[in-house]
Amino acid sequence: MRSASPAEATAATPGTMPDVVDQVALARLYGEPLFALPQDLYIPPDALEVFLEAFEGPLDLLLYLIRKQNFNILDIPMAGLTRQYLVYVEEIRSRNLELAAEYLLMAAMLIEIKSRMLLPPKKQEGADEAEDPRAELVRRLLEYEQMKMAAMRLGQLPQYGRDFVKAQVYIEQSLQPRFPDVHVVDLQDAWRDILKRARLVQHHKITREELSVREYMSMVLKTLQGRRFVEFEELFDPANGSTVLVVTFIALLELAKETLIEITQAEAFAPIYVRLAYTPA
Repeated sequence: MRSASPAEATAATPGTMPDVVDQVALARLYGEPLFALPQDLYIPPDALEVFLEAFEGPLDLLLYLIRKQNFNILDIPMAGLTRQYLVYVEEIRSRNLELAAEYLLMAAMLIEIKSRMLLPPKKQEGADEAEDPRAELVRRLLEYEQMKMAAMRLGQLPQYGRDFVKAQVYIEQSLQPRFPDVHVVDLQDAWRDILKRARLVQHHKITREELSVREYMSMVLKTLQGRRFVEFEELFDPANGSTVLVVTFIALLELAKETLIEITQAEAFAPIYVRLAYTPA
């Protein structure tokens, strides 16, 4: 009976990881990492393009690889990170060069940092320690992660149209009809019509008389007493002359000012009616 080879022993032992350290798993099948694609698996030509387009840019992809492998962002293993990064970029470079352009620029930066780390460190003037070639990359990654977390917190805030909508309540109006308000222009037109008719029947008699507005206010209230509506023109008697008409009109204005009467109109250009002000108990 022959002994099992190391590869077979590794495959037969459950829970053991394959001899792959720096390569990123392509997928997980039943919880186990999958490092090689099945021979009969069909992958759409733009599958990797869709994957890369899901990232906001090279920094987003680098941050994803660092967090996925639990690397210390302050002490990044450049060899492993660069190898994993190039796995994604090399696959798409031949298919969509426009999409991979900015990723290739970051790949060149990673290779440069990796090569600088192989050289002896050089101390700058006035510095106790040599500058780490990874310092600039770490600073950019930390700033990008802060902005990404802030954007995520902002995106979780309730937004109008996505998380809530404006409440709209329909309140049924009262069935009691509301007459339109009488404007000053309407009163002026009605007053002009009364003056025109008064001039037709007026007598050229010169007399001197003293008229009291309060007296005519009482007369108007007495006329409206016990009546629901009185037409505006019925309150004026052209036979009494224009002087009485003026005093009566002033009395009406004073009563309306003191809210003792209401002047209403059913619609535009309709007759104007006057009634006593109604105050509910």
